[in-house]
Amino acid sequence: MVRCQCLYFSTFRELFIFPQETAEIGKQLYETGVRSLIVVIITGTISGFVGAVQAFYQLKPISAQGMMGGFVAVLVLKELAPMLTAFVMAARVGTGFAAELGTMKVTEQIDALRAMATSPIKYLVVPRLVACAVMVPILIIFADVAGILGGLFISLSFGINSGVFYQQFQKYFYVGDIIGGVIKGVVFGSIIAMVGCYRGLYTTGGAEGVGRATAISAVHSFVLIIVADFFLNYLINAILDVS
Repeated sequence: MVRCQCLYFSTFRELFIFPQETAEIGKQLYETGVRSLIVVIITGTISGFVGAVQAFYQLKPISAQGMMGGFVAVLVLKELAPMLTAFVMAARVGTGFAAELGTMKVTEQIDALRAMATSPIKYLVVPRLVACAVMVPILIIFADVAGILGGLFISLSFGINSGVFYQQFQKYFYVGDIIGGVIKGVVFGSIIAMVGCYRGLYTTGGAEGVGRATAISAVHSFVLIIVADFFLNYLINAILDVS
């Protein structure tokens, strides 16, 4: 716990000390955002499929299938897109951070950075934190769009008119839902980056330790994302009044 707090405060301090490692930040923005775009769009589309199928079979007994657009809007924008995007990023990016930094730790590359008077926090952690905090919210927006289009596709396959779908979607859509997703993205991205970097920087036990750190990074990120989502739902609804 003490090491975690030290890493957090050291990263926060280094975040505001300029100049920053702009080349490394640019590289991490590309690796974190651009290279994750396809899998996030696929995940978002499938979340729309799932939301629409669930909506149809829940609303069919009361002959309210026309409300599928509203159901999809609430389910995808508020929960499915942010959560599934965060899980995908934790599995793809967070574990990558843990493996990469863990390998550097056990091969003494991080000690070499310190020997060259280079801060490992500023050079390794800050760029990854910035990249995740910036790119995860953007990816959530892409997942939102993909999820809505996926929900529309399934609705059309069930015989729901696109005009009806859009009318209901518009009725239940709030800009605050998008803002809430962006806020969640910043928090989730920060969790993913810090957990992955923490597990990597404090890896021990050689190659076996790297594998263990990678697995633990994924598990801890998932749990913290779920806990953060619980509290953020209360906070966002209270501030933005989007409930």
